[in-house]
Amino acid sequence: MAFFEVDGQALHYIDQGTGPAVLLAGSYLWDQAMWAPQIAALSPHYRVIALDLWGHGESGRLPEGTTSLDDIARQALALLDHLEIDRVTLVGLSVGGMWGVRLALSAPQRLNGLVLMDTYVGVEPEPTRQYYFSLFKQIEESGGISEQLLDIVVPIFFRPGIDRDSALYQDFRAKLAGYSAERLRESIVPMGRITFGRDDLLPRLGELNAATTLVVCGDQDKPRPPSEAREMAELIGCPCVLVPEAGHISNLENPEFVTEVLFSFLSECNRNTL
Repeated sequence: MAFFEVDGQALHYIDQGTGPAVLLAGSYLWDQAMWAPQIAALSPHYRVIALDLWGHGESGRLPEGTTSLDDIARQALALLDHLEIDRVTLVGLSVGGMWGVRLALSAPQRLNGLVLMDTYVGVEPEPTRQYYFSLFKQIEESGGISEQLLDIVVPIFFRPGIDRDSALYQDFRAKLAGYSAERLRESIVPMGRITFGRDDLLPRLGELNAATTLVVCGDQDKPRPPSEAREMAELIGCPCVLVPEAGHISNLENPEFVTEVLFSFLSECNRNTL
């Protein structure tokens, strides 16, 4: 376990393997362990860094003054500086892609490539934003995620046909149920509001390097459907790959497919920059 202090809090990350650097940025409500299959496959060939969002995994609470995804991108860039990594391929899933695009736009010279997975950098559709904010209010007021709310929240992350008795499903449910009131109120809920209250970056997607960008989406992703992925890919001018038999956490529902896609992309990006 490794920690880097930024903005007064300890950011937890793992740093495994040697070679060209890959930064894995995960989903809201998940920690770096969500990348376990990809870390195991990639780290014999690449230097893999995966971090925990504030209030997630082993990272500290959301720092005072962290109010936007631009702040999260700046903090991740500070981590890369601390690790003396000049260039990295960033793989961002869900909120990881939302702040990953901001890092790419603010420091394009630091990226070999960018993979945007199960994410969307436009504004959250207003009905969805209001719905999520109502859930945050309930969680904040009660200090916990009730069984009723778990029945609503947990399925959002998976394809409709997932076995709800599977370890993947049940472990995630148990993790959410175990969050303390303090962690929920200080970090999880504020991080959710930052995520779903984001501003619109669609008009800037054309600034990304289409040749070193890839959009990936689970073919059964409900919160970030393939239509959003195709919209972003078209604006960037890059390919869009759909992951079969996968929902929002596509890298865990079809890890072999996603890992193969990443290997191919990483090989191409790093060949272009050698």
